[in-house]
Amino acid sequence: MTKQELVRAISHETGIDQPTALASVEALMNIIKDTMASGENVYLRGFGTFNLKKRAAKTARNITKKETIIVPEHYIPAFKPCPEFQSRVAEVKEVKE
Repeated sequence: MTKQELVRAISHETGIDQPTALASVEALMNIIKDTMASGENVYLRGFGTFNLKKRAAKTARNITKKETIIVPEHYIPAFKPCPEFQSRVAEVKEVKE
């Protein structure tokens, strides 16, 4: 599902017009990004948690230049679905592509 398909589905489900649904989706995504960029997690009860995972510093190899580089510790965004979400996805028979 693309963002536009999501906006259409929200518009159909709620009866609001598509520009308003698009503004709501954009606002939600921006708020989640801004909140996580400030170091906080986002908890959506009944859906899941957007959290930050810490990656430790490590050494890596650039094989084209044959040199070792140090990758500093950093945080990456992650999503953990709630149990209901996980069980509904587990019931999927096949993935539609």
